[in-house]
Amino acid sequence: MFAFMGASIKFVSDDVSTELIVFFRNLFGFAVILPFVLLSVFKTGLSSLATDVPWWHLGRSLAGLGAMYLFFYAIAYIPLSEAVLLSYTTPLFAPLLAWFLLKEAVSRNLVFAIALGFVGVTFLLNPNFEAFSWVSLIALGSGLMAAAAMTAIRRMSKTEPATRIIFYYGLICTSVSSIPLLGIEKMPDTDSMLILVAVGIFATLGQFCLTRGYSTAPVAQVGPFVYSTVVFATIIGWFFWEEMPTAYTGFGILLVIVAGSIALGKSAEAKSS
Repeated sequence: MFAFMGASIKFVSDDVSTELIVFFRNLFGFAVILPFVLLSVFKTGLSSLATDVPWWHLGRSLAGLGAMYLFFYAIAYIPLSEAVLLSYTTPLFAPLLAWFLLKEAVSRNLVFAIALGFVGVTFLLNPNFEAFSWVSLIALGSGLMAAAAMTAIRRMSKTEPATRIIFYYGLICTSVSSIPLLGIEKMPDTDSMLILVAVGIFATLGQFCLTRGYSTAPVAQVGPFVYSTVVFATIIGWFFWEEMPTAYTGFGILLVIVAGSIALGKSAEAKSS
């Protein structure tokens, strides 16, 4: 589902600006979760939305929104598989941010996984004057921003229920992403709007499947399958845009997938202990 979401964004990015794509992605996502939030409010009252950590909600939402802007922009300019994988470096950044902001311990095995992952990132970035693309750094930045959002969620999960976190995320992201639209003169045509709807549907289905997976099996088992998105994105990129990773970038992809899977497993072990 996430690979289809990325492909839909790549299809529509020639005709629709990143600002519009981000806004409609948030709008459609918020529309899906709003009925569930309203049902919760109906059962328990407005107190279910009261929070003592508004700044954490704001920080999490802005970090997640920033990750979205960077990722959607990168998709339009670099191969789909590379954009997806670089944005999926979140498990490499998250332990470092959790150590710095939340004072969580980082094991030696986790440090090894993180180091291995960044070696893979170096292969992916291909830092030579002929092939290096600054857009790759933008995609990598989306992974860092997503890790910041994840760290905020870990902090808030001690006192905040999932419904409240999701509600404020949808509300803030939809509101903030609407601001850049004030300077937009041309709105999407019917075909582009249908693709934007597809982006929202694929993203929502992906989140549902991911949540369902994490609810039925340990994180260490489910986490590595998150990287199947890269495999599907590679196939889709080859089929529609004739994008194929070189041996150099392919080796980098392999290292990041292995390292990310180890990092997810070690983080899950640390959390359970």
